[in-house]
Amino acid sequence: MDAPPDVATLLGELDVGNDKAVTELVVSLYSELRRLASSYLRRERSDHTLQTTALVHEAYLRLADQREVRWKNREQFMGIAARLMRRILVDYSRSHDAQKRGKGFEKVFLEEAEIVSKGKAADVVQLDEALIRLAEFDPQQAHLVELRFFGGLSVEEAAAVLQVSPTTVKRNWNLAKAWLARELRKGD
Repeated sequence: MDAPPDVATLLGELDVGNDKAVTELVVSLYSELRRLASSYLRRERSDHTLQTTALVHEAYLRLADQREVRWKNREQFMGIAARLMRRILVDYSRSHDAQKRGKGFEKVFLEEAEIVSKGKAADVVQLDEALIRLAEFDPQQAHLVELRFFGGLSVEEAAAVLQVSPTTVKRNWNLAKAWLARELRKGD
């Protein structure tokens, strides 16, 4: 039996328009995508109805529609998958809130990212709005938050995606966390 193609080969196939490559990529990276989706969903409200598999599959559908991306590496693919999962959850949260009319947002704990202090909670929509403001101010820091917090990338992996040094990533990560913590506190 032939060995499955590696991620770099599949990304190259995506770049030349092979639509089947995204399916093979998702199959190849499925356990990582499930881990990422599970990490997102742990931060959601306890009565959240979206399941890990559904989040991965929705992200897959959106990844399949990516036509403008120049694929470079696994980290970039996972970063884009993380961004898409974030958008899915934000859209889902907004839809859920719209259905409840008049009720406050449910809180999402962000302990892993330490963006806010322990016990402090932030709404996924509030965090998304803060990230949008950060992107207006510093797009690279906003992208870094997506890669590190939402994508689960290490300092070294994020440095490779952003094409900067790990020291720069560490410095920008600390600045972004402080900026977001201040923005999230404003909303309280």
